[in-house]
Amino acid sequence: MRGLIATISGLVLLAATPALAQQATKIGQHNAWGTYSYQAQNGKVCYVLTVPTDKQPPTLDHGDMFFFVSQRPGQQVSYEPQFIAGYNFQENSKVTVSVGDKSFTMFTRGKSAWVENAAEEPVLIAAMKGGSDMKVEAKSGRGNATNYVFSLKGISAALSSIANCK
Repeated sequence: MRGLIATISGLVLLAATPALAQQATKIGQHNAWGTYSYQAQNGKVCYVLTVPTDKQPPTLDHGDMFFFVSQRPGQQVSYEPQFIAGYNFQENSKVTVSVGDKSFTMFTRGKSAWVENAAEEPVLIAAMKGGSDMKVEAKSGRGNATNYVFSLKGISAALSSIANCK
């Protein structure tokens, strides 16, 4: 799993960096959400990606922050949400994702976080499709409490555009 995590993390960063975007192909843009794909060893991977509209506290260097949802049919993965920070999370810390009155807990490893209970992934995706913004709370490796806001404008269209990823 670590190799896959590193690969996906690296590809997200490549896709977000125009000069290095050769490995991931940008498919489109749906308001706040970009759509991308790349060819992996066991099939095509598609994902949607956005960056925060607000980072708190403003005095910290947050680095590059991403929230994305991947579709990996060759690995039987459908709409897997992931949060990637520009810093390492505090060891064994949790990330809280809130959309409206619904909250979800993510476990952390390095700079990445995933939904703790995989059965809640479709519930988070449904909340994202029905919401206007999403709030993410995390704790940095240095112990700083951080908060982010992500726009959900375009998430439904973005996810629909990668529904048939093959």
